[in-house]
Amino acid sequence: MIFKIVSVDSLIIYFGNSIDEKISQNVKKAYFCIKNLTLEGIIEIIPSYTSIFISYDIFKYDYESLKSLLEKNINLDLDLILDEKIITIDVYYGKEVGFDLEKISLEKNLSIENIISLHSNKIYDVYAIGFLPAFAYLGKVDEKIAVPRVSTPRKIVPKGSVAIADFQTAIYPQQSPGGWNIIGKTAFEPFDKKLENLSVLNIGNKVKFNPISKEQFLKQGGIL
Repeated sequence: MIFKIVSVDSLIIYFGNSIDEKISQNVKKAYFCIKNLTLEGIIEIIPSYTSIFISYDIFKYDYESLKSLLEKNINLDLDLILDEKIITIDVYYGKEVGFDLEKISLEKNLSIENIISLHSNKIYDVYAIGFLPAFAYLGKVDEKIAVPRVSTPRKIVPKGSVAIADFQTAIYPQQSPGGWNIIGKTAFEPFDKKLENLSVLNIGNKVKFNPISKEQFLKQGGIL
């Protein structure tokens, strides 16, 4: 673990510098260790692929005191029972909602059916929540369909769009601008204002995408 000062009231802990299963597990373990401390004065704890960002009350801690406390209480050798339940999410991979399917098909020399199969046959880890409330970063996408962000971000990405960027995949929980490649759409609702972190998907969960027909998608309340 490497601790760094971000600002007068925040720090970041680094566990590595690549998207890696071992690094991800260490991030998860450290995150749950910190959460279980229920420390007064901790304002925000934000895990990502390789790090954890923490903001805190400067009247409760300074950088050195909080760093010392966390170093003593984060145990990466601890066998934590993580919430690794698999959440299955139905997706309609039609071209009228998967705006970038044909582009990816040409770039990767794959049929659209192959793209759908490669995307839906994997089980993804929830690595982080961010960008938008309930926007879950999922990984890793099969390298055969890993594509960079689009050259010109869209001003509007419809709510429920399922997308790929590099080795990541995600669901847009609300309509917003975005630069990811759109390959499908879901009626699944990841945002829940009744939850503490506003997200149905949490760090430690796993996600499996399930291809469905247009008729099934519309029956579930999906909008084309």
